[in-house]
Amino acid sequence: MEKSDAATTSVEEAPKPKPWFKKLSLTTWIFIALVLGVLVGLALQGVPEVADTYIKPFGTIFLNLIKMIVVPLVLFSIIAGVVSLDDVKKVGAIGGKTILFYLATTACAVTLGLVFANLMNVGAGYQMPTEDLSYEATDPPSLIDTIVNIFPSNFFQPMADATMLQVIVIAVVFGFGMIAAGKKAKPVIEICNSLSDVCIAIMRGIILVAPFGVFGLICPVIANNGIDVLRPLLWLIVVAYVAMACQILLVYSGIIKLFARMNPLKFLKGEMPVIGFAFASASSVGTLPINMECTEKMGVSKEVTSFVLPLGATINMDGTAIYQGVCAIFIAQVFGIDLTIGQQFTIVMTSVLASIGTAGVPGSGMIMLAMVLQSVGLPVEGVALVAGVDRILDMARTTVNVTGDAAVATCVDAMQKRAYARKAKKAARSAS
Repeated sequence: MEKSDAATTSVEEAPKPKPWFKKLSLTTWIFIALVLGVLVGLALQGVPEVADTYIKPFGTIFLNLIKMIVVPLVLFSIIAGVVSLDDVKKVGAIGGKTILFYLATTACAVTLGLVFANLMNVGAGYQMPTEDLSYEATDPPSLIDTIVNIFPSNFFQPMADATMLQVIVIAVVFGFGMIAAGKKAKPVIEICNSLSDVCIAIMRGIILVAPFGVFGLICPVIANNGIDVLRPLLWLIVVAYVAMACQILLVYSGIIKLFARMNPLKFLKGEMPVIGFAFASASSVGTLPINMECTEKMGVSKEVTSFVLPLGATINMDGTAIYQGVCAIFIAQVFGIDLTIGQQFTIVMTSVLASIGTAGVPGSGMIMLAMVLQSVGLPVEGVALVAGVDRILDMARTTVNVTGDAAVATCVDAMQKRAYARKAKKAARSAS
């Protein structure tokens, strides 16, 4: 009887197997939602208003929730990150490496865009009436204005407007202030750390419904654009996508292998949820919470992710740089203009500088493309040529942007850890 009772008890206590849908990872669900969104979008091509009216709101709500948490997350995470370094020199070391990496990868990106656009003749033989093209370019800010505008005159306005560079400056300044204040700032530091943890908890809750958001974002894009709109500009999209894939597979994998000493496949596997969401949302800033989550799971320290990733979401626009290079060659070839090597070098320099002022929101690359075209004397009206497929290109360039942010964060973190290890060894030798 005792054996029988024990057997019964063990059977009762055995955990029930999970349902099949709970066994799938968030990454899998995001890609399932992506595929379903494309299929449903194709099915609704004849009635895109259905997708806009009944499906798009789910994506908009999800993106709004992400945008709602991004500003406080960036503010408190960077403050917590700066304070955790406990030394202004550490902030300078991490910041210096980060900016150098971002500038270098952006230069590689626009160069790749130009190389592939030239080799693959992105606009050769393209026939399109150009007489009726029109695009009113917004005057881009000058370099001095860009630098001045980084520093806010008001504490609350940048947060209300989600002006991320200014939010980052506010966070860094307050972080430095807390370090300088010493023990007196301890209560404020604890509050900021707690608020950072609260924002991360909210972020994790929002991420759980990411598949619904991805479906709601991608479906209307396909329903409104469809295959027919893509055909005339298909080669442009192919060239841009090939260049962007090479940026991820060659440049990012290269720096991950060289500086982080990590297997690039492990890195790309860890970034899959980020890639899926970035492709659907076309928002670097919107993808930031998921990117922070994934990079920390790959072992990157919180002090690095909280500083490097928010900065990257604002100033690191490698995908946008590739887009500018490819589109500049495309527009030049359509208008029958041959660009010299010097002009193409100007495109590289302008794109690198312009990326700093490019906001991490959907569609922000258009004004920067107009700026690049003006820098080499190409007709700004050419922007209208690519405007119809800008969203399709935007999805890919956002994917490159956020993957680049994570790659740089991983490299900077690995370099910092090696530097700390060297200092520890040196201190141990001195002590002995």
